[in-house]
Amino acid sequence: MSEKGHNDLEAKGEKGRATPTLSRVTAVTSTTDLFEDGTVDPVYQAKARVLNAAIQEIGMGKYQWCLFATAGFGWFSDSVWPLLGGLILSPAVNEFHFNGPFLSLALNIGLFVGAVFWGLGCDVWGRRWSFNATLFLAGAFGLAAGGAPDFLALAALLAVLGVGVGGNLPVDSAVFLDFVPGSHQYLLTILSIWWSVGQLVASLIAWPLIANFSCPQGATTCARADNMGWRYLVFTLGGMTLLLWAVRFFVFPLHESPRFLVGRGRDAEAVDVLRRIAQFNGRETTLEARDLEAAAAAVGGGSGSEGGGEGKGKLVLSRSSVFTIDHVKGLFETPKLAWSTSLLIFLWGIIGLASTLYNSFLPFLLASRGARFGDSSYYTTYRNQVILGVIGVPAAFLAGWAVEQPYIGRRGTLALSAGLTGVFLFASTTARSSDALLGWNCGYVFNSNIMYGVLYALSPEVFPAKDRGTGNGLTATATRVFGIIAPVIALYANLETAVPVYVSGALIIGAGLAALLLPYEPRGKASI
Repeated sequence: MSEKGHNDLEAKGEKGRATPTLSRVTAVTSTTDLFEDGTVDPVYQAKARVLNAAIQEIGMGKYQWCLFATAGFGWFSDSVWPLLGGLILSPAVNEFHFNGPFLSLALNIGLFVGAVFWGLGCDVWGRRWSFNATLFLAGAFGLAAGGAPDFLALAALLAVLGVGVGGNLPVDSAVFLDFVPGSHQYLLTILSIWWSVGQLVASLIAWPLIANFSCPQGATTCARADNMGWRYLVFTLGGMTLLLWAVRFFVFPLHESPRFLVGRGRDAEAVDVLRRIAQFNGRETTLEARDLEAAAAAVGGGSGSEGGGEGKGKLVLSRSSVFTIDHVKGLFETPKLAWSTSLLIFLWGIIGLASTLYNSFLPFLLASRGARFGDSSYYTTYRNQVILGVIGVPAAFLAGWAVEQPYIGRRGTLALSAGLTGVFLFASTTARSSDALLGWNCGYVFNSNIMYGVLYALSPEVFPAKDRGTGNGLTATATRVFGIIAPVIALYANLETAVPVYVSGALIIGAGLAALLLPYEPRGKASI
């Protein structure tokens, strides 16, 4: 059917509705998406293309921009709480007298559990419940951690807190991508601005609190009353996280993902969600459930509706309604998709090991190196953390611009930023003054924020939506597993040498080279 014929039929509205349905199906079969035919379930792919066309028709409106903010709260939380382990390390060690890496180990065990539970789980019970629960868990146990009476209590509370934080990015990236038009998928990369803001805010709060309300460094005795700075920091961040959860839960009307609903055969509910979003945006959508049924029929499938009611038929995607190994198998459906999934898991694991090993002890490294130059005070250390936080903010915008450039795209941006991150890590070993060390670390933070921004966006983009939570969970699990290994290594390594930096730099440069081997480039293509 010609494009003119399609437009004429669409303009007639409900009159002769059966013909526009076929016209819509014809129109979307040629829509450019990331996967070639046969990569994913053909019925799901056909319906996803119809959804993509409808979401593009609705456009980037008020609902998506509100989601940009509320989903960004997850990036903020994922930045703040893992960083907290490093921010409170020195004053907490002074008070509780424990081996520092054990605190990072406890937090990373929680992050690991959260990545597995929430990432895989949101493909079972849906996105909306997980979207709200993760932030609440982080805020509630964050507040509790501020009152910890000893190291065991602090470690246990941070571990449970980590269960909530570990699910933020796997769930929130899936939620955002499920609602945003294909023309605006690059915003998933720019969402990392919230990660940078989290680093800056946490450092700004830590600077005056820990500098002014902590025992002197190296003190032989440190009473709780003289060391309240780190507790004030944890209380503040816990309260902020609960406030962000309240905005999500009480203010923003998050709907269930239409792609998740279609993946479970609930076509009518998916259409209703898109109509509500269009209304929220002050727009209209012509999508009807029969469009999805016709798309399924065009590739030889049933209607795919779950339960009774209109369009009841073959449950072509019903196996996605409960978690089975099929969610994992769907990520390895073809050799090309299997290679993509495997390589992404590898990249997340290697970068997670390198960055966690380095970032978890960055404040300690700055202090220990600064001590050699006579400026290791809490004031100087946390001032430098603020500077590093400021440096990361513009990186998110540069990443969002770079991923849309021809010949560069997601893969090129990831490879370049990872390579430069490794170079700056190596360069930091040449520092002979604290200012020089800070300068090299500024370069590292700028490029690593670009690297993470692209990695956080690229991964969900190349996973089919019906298995996206599982894919996000697998990649996040990989980085959390190595995040657990990193403090174990630190327990037996001398952090006052440059060895961790050399190891981290080599791993990240290797990951950058491996990124060039990724088979899918999402630039200019819609995820399904």
